[in-house]
Amino acid sequence: MPKKEAPLDAIKKFIPEAAAQQVLNYLHHYKVHLTVTRDRKSVLGDYRHATNFQSHRISVNGSLNKYSFLITLVHELAHLVTFMKFRNRVDPHGREWKDIYAMLLKDFLRDDIFPPDLIVALKKSMHNLPASSCSDEDLMRALKKYDHADGRVMVEQIAEGKFFEAGKDKIFRKGKKLRKRYQCVEIATGKLYLFSPIYEVKVVDLPVS
Repeated sequence: MPKKEAPLDAIKKFIPEAAAQQVLNYLHHYKVHLTVTRDRKSVLGDYRHATNFQSHRISVNGSLNKYSFLITLVHELAHLVTFMKFRNRVDPHGREWKDIYAMLLKDFLRDDIFPPDLIVALKKSMHNLPASSCSDEDLMRALKKYDHADGRVMVEQIAEGKFFEAGKDKIFRKGKKLRKRYQCVEIATGKLYLFSPIYEVKVVDLPVS
């Protein structure tokens, strides 16, 4: 998906319909330049504060399901509001940001926006907000159920000894779980790597030697 600026009304196709007007109100109020971008492995969204020459800029991956897109957008809006209140005097994901994110997110925790399982997962997450929703394993598992089918699965869903592809054509064999992560061996090099249980990969069929 090429990078493109999203006309504000076009945001409706990326988020739950019942959340559209509230989101548009925020975007108009803060004069946000919103960009829907291609899938980025290392980041779901990004915020850049306004300058003398540019408005506030937020980008969100267009490949996300509508619930993940909304959560990511609210996450970045919280960065915007935090910057406007505190400038650069606080940590990016410090207490100030967490309080503002929780306040914004609560406005969207309605059953006409999120299904019941996601409301439960989001409320649980708000008790100890991580810097990224990707760090909240329970929330990621709940959100995964609403992803577009793309053939990828979480590492924890693969049987031990099976093969999977991750990164740029790198093939691994899944090993045992060590505390919170799975130890996996890269087939080409024999090197060991640790994978988060919720890391998404593609299962491949290889003959077992």
